[in-house]
Amino acid sequence: MRKIPFSVQILAGLVLGVALGFLARAGDLSWLASTLDTAGDLFVQLLKLAVPPLVFTAIVVSVVSLRGVANAARLAWKTLLWFGATALIAVGVGIGLGLLTNPGRGVSLDTGTAAAPQRTGSWTDFLTGIVPTNPVGAFVEGNVLQIVFLALVVGAAALLAGEVAEPFVAVNRSLLAIVQKALWWVIRLAPIGTLGLIGNAVASYGWDLLAPLARFTTAVYVGCAIVLLVVYPALLVIAGRLNPLRFFAGAWPAIQLAFVSRSSVGTMPVTQRSVERLGVPREYASFAVPFGATTKMDGCAAIYPALAAIFVAQVFGVHLSVTDYLLIAFVSVVGSAATAGLTGAIVMLTLTLSTLGLPLAGAGLLLAIDPILDMIRTATNVAGQALVPTIVAAREGTLDRAAYDSAGRRDLTDTDEPARPARHAELEPVPA
Repeated sequence: MRKIPFSVQILAGLVLGVALGFLARAGDLSWLASTLDTAGDLFVQLLKLAVPPLVFTAIVVSVVSLRGVANAARLAWKTLLWFGATALIAVGVGIGLGLLTNPGRGVSLDTGTAAAPQRTGSWTDFLTGIVPTNPVGAFVEGNVLQIVFLALVVGAAALLAGEVAEPFVAVNRSLLAIVQKALWWVIRLAPIGTLGLIGNAVASYGWDLLAPLARFTTAVYVGCAIVLLVVYPALLVIAGRLNPLRFFAGAWPAIQLAFVSRSSVGTMPVTQRSVERLGVPREYASFAVPFGATTKMDGCAAIYPALAAIFVAQVFGVHLSVTDYLLIAFVSVVGSAATAGLTGAIVMLTLTLSTLGLPLAGAGLLLAIDPILDMIRTATNVAGQALVPTIVAAREGTLDRAAYDSAGRRDLTDTDEPARPARHAELEPVPA
């Protein structure tokens, strides 16, 4: 299998999964559908199993690694600025597409039977949910946002403590290396996971379910495609003076895995390696990618909530004003961390609906097709998480242009290549 490129293995799993899914649905083969579901679920569970230690150790090590780097604060600030700017563009695309397509107009759905999801979002829960009441509980519950908060605090404390904290940092480096190695074993199972996830989706969701929501589903996919294939390439060319084709060649394994796994955090190891292969310095990538995996959600937190809010308003006959559209943009830019890199975007959607005063039961109308929508949303999320560090590094003059130009020419799972050494000098601006 190692002689077959990883991307080809994923594609083969995708094609075979679609075929088996159609077979299971057409032949009403419940055993086949159940087998596909189990294979997909096990793959996602294995990915998520290592998420808490991976996120914590990666951020702690990356924060400490920034010791002595003169432009560390500027890098962090510019990363946040680009996160916000690209989210604003993405939500603009979502609103514009919603006004153009009117996805909820003429839709015949029984709104009386729709119920609000059990898991909803509010600004109070979002703000208070950042700080854990019990640090152990954050890891047990897998609350990624709280783990990020703990890791940032611990990493900053270790950085300021200096030499006395080196044993603790060394333990985190070792644990990070172990978790990453184990995760790469799991990621090599991605073709099987792809087969199961896609096959189960095809077996579970037929056109009879998608038909009433076909316009909305199409709008979500078109919106994400516009951001992926128009907005991101334009930003690469204009802001980074970079060839978009090389970017997608390097980031494609992460985008592909995100599409089938539906988890930004679960895809994070592949995203980070892709970003490093694109020439982004390791110290910066190890900070920007884990942070982006929990807060940078152009698909789930920008395009989708904008379209969904317009859809729900039209289904329930509620008129949205200019102020409401501005509120959608505000919620998308400021509240995107509410998604926390987990599968699905229900929390972000309910946060948007509650801010606009729309019925939360409207989110229940979209729950049935959420897995189908979540594939393209997550792929867009991950592409953005790889895009921002690449652009920031290019603008700072720290991007390895030779590595960028050769991105995608080697298999991402080829671990025989020695890792590029982490050098603080890589983060220093290149003289003009």
